[in-house]
Amino acid sequence: MKKLCIAMMSALLFSLPLFSVAAEKVVAKSKPDLSLKLELENAIGKGLTWLAAKQQAGGFWAQAEYPALTALALTAFQGDPSKFYRNKYEKNVKSGYDFLVKSAKPDGGIYGKDLANYNTSISMMALLMANNPAYEPLLKKGRKFLIGLQDNLGENDHLNGGIGYGGSYKHSDLANTTFALEALYYTRYLKSDVANDPDAKDLNWKAAIQFISRTQNLKATNDQPWTSDDPANRGGFVYFPADSKAGEQKLADGKTALRSYGSMSYAGLLSFIYAQVDKNDPRVKAVIDWLSKNYTIDENPGMKQEGLYYYYHTMAKALSAAGVDTLTMKDGKKVNWRQDLAKRLLDLQREDGSWVNPTGRWWEKDPNLVTSYATITLEILHRGL
Repeated sequence: MKKLCIAMMSALLFSLPLFSVAAEKVVAKSKPDLSLKLELENAIGKGLTWLAAKQQAGGFWAQAEYPALTALALTAFQGDPSKFYRNKYEKNVKSGYDFLVKSAKPDGGIYGKDLANYNTSISMMALLMANNPAYEPLLKKGRKFLIGLQDNLGENDHLNGGIGYGGSYKHSDLANTTFALEALYYTRYLKSDVANDPDAKDLNWKAAIQFISRTQNLKATNDQPWTSDDPANRGGFVYFPADSKAGEQKLADGKTALRSYGSMSYAGLLSFIYAQVDKNDPRVKAVIDWLSKNYTIDENPGMKQEGLYYYYHTMAKALSAAGVDTLTMKDGKKVNWRQDLAKRLLDLQREDGSWVNPTGRWWEKDPNLVTSYATITLEILHRGL
């Protein structure tokens, strides 16, 4: 079990591909860009310094009611490639973890007011990255809590197998399903420890894969009536099987399609990876194709500036986990997405070391949240360059 834990922590901390799928064959990887890596280290240090200064007296960041905001900041500190700032702000990190531990509930969740799945899943990832055996009981209880949130509605229900925010927000969606699958995937080494627990159960992964598939515009594998194979949407993902935050689109044949969009398409790719869907599966190939054709770092495709930093964060995670080094755009141009995204985030960093999205959708006017997203993204890029 120890060896498995170490292997998974390596994949998590160092962004090793969880499976290798490329948008194209690459004869040889380009040489590491040392200058750019050093620039990223400087930007990461400024981001972490800004975060350290914004920590509240109780050890949390931004809002105590939402431990996920603290967990994202802690994840950023744990990923510091130089380790200098993680060590410099060791007291901040410790008090942040103390706050997370205090936020754990008797039911196994780690949350405050609401959004139980969102907060628990992200908090579990921060606890896991601490690589502290003392947190294993919390992780085990968290696993059971997340598994208990999965919708069990019968396979004919379009929401079956998914996971929502939790609490009063019970509607399953792809974003929350991805958060939960990530936490369950990386803590799966703990399953054997609860094998003798009569109340323990694993996630219904078959149902989860069906839910993920029902959020993808791919008629061959999605049984929902709204799905479309038109070139603009084929292979991409929507928010949940009856709704796209990017809206609807009238097709030439008079039918109405739900529009695929960027952040959910990267979340869909990540979800397939965490569910261990084969890299050669047509669903995986189709989403890689959609992401290649719609590649941009100027906006969240289909959503403009809304959710931009979540889009960057999910892009870096998904393409790294999938082992994709380059993408081929619809005009045939090959792009090194890591270098593009790294330079974009360097340009967007403010003088004080923080980042913020002027567009406030999904809390992105909060610089605490956005600076954590951006810093984690730079750390992923740094490890992959």
